[in-house]
Amino acid sequence: MEILTNQKTQIKDWEKHAAILTEEAVTFLEALHHKFNAKRIELLKKRATQQTLFESGGSPVFPKSTKEIRESNWVAATIPEPLLDRRVEITGPVDRKMVINALNSGAKTFMADFEDSCSPTWNNLMEGQQNLKDAVNKNIVLEQNGKKYQLNENTAVLLVRPRGLHLEEKNIKINGQRTSASLVDFGLFLFHNAQNQLAQGLGPYFYLPKLEHYEEARWWNEVFVFSQDYLKVPQGSIKATVLIETITASFQLDEIIYELKEHIAGLNCGRWDYIFSYIKKLKSHKDFIVPDRDQITMTSPFMSAYSLRVIQVCHKRNILAIGGMAAQIPIKNDETANGMAFKKVIEDKEREVKNGHDGTWVAHPALVPLAMKVFNENMLTKNQMHIKRSELTITEDQLLAMPKGEITLNGIRKNINVGILYIESWLMGVGAAALYHLMEDAATAEISRAQIWLWLQKKVTIDDGKIFDTELLKQLVQEELLKIKEYVGTERYDHGKFNLAAKLFTEMSVKKELDDFLTTTAYEYI
Repeated sequence: MEILTNQKTQIKDWEKHAAILTEEAVTFLEALHHKFNAKRIELLKKRATQQTLFESGGSPVFPKSTKEIRESNWVAATIPEPLLDRRVEITGPVDRKMVINALNSGAKTFMADFEDSCSPTWNNLMEGQQNLKDAVNKNIVLEQNGKKYQLNENTAVLLVRPRGLHLEEKNIKINGQRTSASLVDFGLFLFHNAQNQLAQGLGPYFYLPKLEHYEEARWWNEVFVFSQDYLKVPQGSIKATVLIETITASFQLDEIIYELKEHIAGLNCGRWDYIFSYIKKLKSHKDFIVPDRDQITMTSPFMSAYSLRVIQVCHKRNILAIGGMAAQIPIKNDETANGMAFKKVIEDKEREVKNGHDGTWVAHPALVPLAMKVFNENMLTKNQMHIKRSELTITEDQLLAMPKGEITLNGIRKNINVGILYIESWLMGVGAAALYHLMEDAATAEISRAQIWLWLQKKVTIDDGKIFDTELLKQLVQEELLKIKEYVGTERYDHGKFNLAAKLFTEMSVKKELDDFLTTTAYEYI
């Protein structure tokens, strides 16, 4: 271990990443840690307290204490010009090729992701910071397999998603304490790039994941204010888009925007994590159940209500409402299947734009022109903030309505198969995994193992008449491992971590208590 600065900060492989972990950058991380980490830990404890209330039958509600904020006619600060048109956003991890291709994709913005699509190995994180620094400096180049990748003259606007508040960085310790992964990712990017971005007429733009309460938005706002002062960046330079991907956050949209009103540009419907959160928060309620994942869509009443409420509240506060992810990737050598997949994407994007969303997400460059065409045809202005949707009244009951559908053996098998495949990919250092023509991230595995856990706890009867129990789960895991071996090939299987992934998936599925996040459990194995 290398020791830096005041002899109390320990950083793994410091010399290998010295261009990012400069003494000045590390000093900034220390300042962030000392000022904000204790409060982060306190906020996580409040999450646990809130969950205890849900376990005893309580449900999320619109807070009575903040009624005045919801009913007052305030608006957020003006959105900067580079963020006013975000009709198609591409997302992906921070590896060098992805950064170049995404910035060149023709999308309006690129969300460079240190979170759910990035396996947080130390090399991935530090190389990702270098890749983004090079991209901001316009000198990022990659030569690979006889091809040279470099930036076009016109590129997407860059946004960065740090890891969530619940995650820690084990490779940087201050006074023996692991640091906040959020502060490390945010702090290093801001330190190295803020001044350069402002000089280019842009700014340091971020996505904030997995907020569960408006007090967490307040924490981020305090981080922004402190950081701008520390780095002598004008207040309000940082702009953030908050992912609404927890059920509790959807009951506090006005409050989250209010806490960040000088720094917020929009909200985004993080649909997959939202389903996971819905299960996690309400799992102990009597008669609570959900059907197969494929049967929970944006037309499910609770998902539709959530999407419409995001649009309504965002536009009331003069910020953008960004829609959800199209995870499809091109299906080569099968035009029929590819056409059907792209038809689903078009239908999804048409629903979003006609409902009033200002933009949408795609995971693959091939989907950019498809989504762009839908939004260009249906949104003739830069955004739709003028469409207020004030005729809507979204109730607490609508946001909590249980989705209808079946629990099938095929759905259970799919959860096991894809869950193991994704966890194995993550353990191998690849956080964005192309599985069965979909680009999957950690949210996929979270839904998969949460559903399996719930169905085991509820002792559900599946469509073939069997009761789903631990014995059947373990039998199906072994059967799906054989299918996975055939899918990936013997060599890849033998050199991978599939047995460990299956072990972790099974252990998390049969525990008495549902783990909050699989990434915190699996992090100790990378």
